[in-house]
Amino acid sequence: MPTTKGEVMPECAINTSDGIKVADVVWCSEERFTQIEDEVSASIAPEICVEVKSSGNTLDEIEFKKNLYLEAQALEVWLCNQQGEMKFYNQQGELEQSLLVPNFPKQIKR
Repeated sequence: MPTTKGEVMPECAINTSDGIKVADVVWCSEERFTQIEDEVSASIAPEICVEVKSSGNTLDEIEFKKNLYLEAQALEVWLCNQQGEMKFYNQQGELEQSLLVPNFPKQIKR
């Protein structure tokens, strides 16, 4: 994870322009965590939001959530498909690798 200290949290509720969405996993700096820890749903997205594609959601839904998290001030959104392949995005679009965690693998092994 990034060199600054922070929290990894599963199932993080985030306020977006399309209502509350729940990211599968997030990484949040201590500074941002202090801001959102007492909120029912986060008023600002954690720095990294991760969505894992499952059979219950479509690619369109995942893309929509990715854009909502970026709009809610996430610095990066990571998408993981059912084969464990990772894609990384920021405000500028798809990244070759995470800029916040450059050594994060592009393929998750089971």
